[in-house]
Amino acid sequence: MSFRIPDSLSLRRMPRGLAALLLAAALAVPVQARADVAETVLPAACTRDCAAPWGETLGGSTTTPAYSNCSAACFVPLPNREQGIFTGIRWQCVEYARRWWLLNRGVFFGDVDVAADLWLKIPAVTRASDGSTQPLENHDNGDSAPPQVGDLLVYGREYLRTGHLAVVVAVDAGAGRIDVAEQNFLNRPWPAADHARSLDLLEHKGRWWVLDPYLLGWKRIAGE
Repeated sequence: MSFRIPDSLSLRRMPRGLAALLLAAALAVPVQARADVAETVLPAACTRDCAAPWGETLGGSTTTPAYSNCSAACFVPLPNREQGIFTGIRWQCVEYARRWWLLNRGVFFGDVDVAADLWLKIPAVTRASDGSTQPLENHDNGDSAPPQVGDLLVYGREYLRTGHLAVVVAVDAGAGRIDVAEQNFLNRPWPAADHARSLDLLEHKGRWWVLDPYLLGWKRIAGE
């Protein structure tokens, strides 16, 4: 059975009956992924035409590894948690972005139906340490301030009708390049341990542009 469910749909937002149905329908082919999901069984869409097997480590630092989701057609309705906090559905792009911010910035954001919704529907993050909130800033692609490490690149719904999220992990304005970390985009091993892709960064008349299709801009924790 093949699933085509929006990228970051949370089981917590589904009716209980639907969530149970999806979990039951996922029983198909057993695979070995991470140790904590060794007994996970996958729908057929997650076992064929994979760029890398579902759950395989693609790259990332020791604190924030990224895992393969096989392909954009794959959906495994299993939630992931870090430090007891829900980070998303394994191994979607939203899950990686939320987990990266949690582990590296100590904050997390609320549920979104699809990745693109982060742009307009999430105005703040919550601090894991004390539950306080901190506002977020939207910087349109073409902003007067370039992206910086820790920003989230947000792609519009025109990309696969869900959008996409990626974390900026390096910026070299002089060389005109940024590096990003992400899940469920190419779903293949990263070319370097610390980033999945490098994107061109262009400054023109005091405005900064990241040259990547469907990119709305970068989301930043206020004050960082």
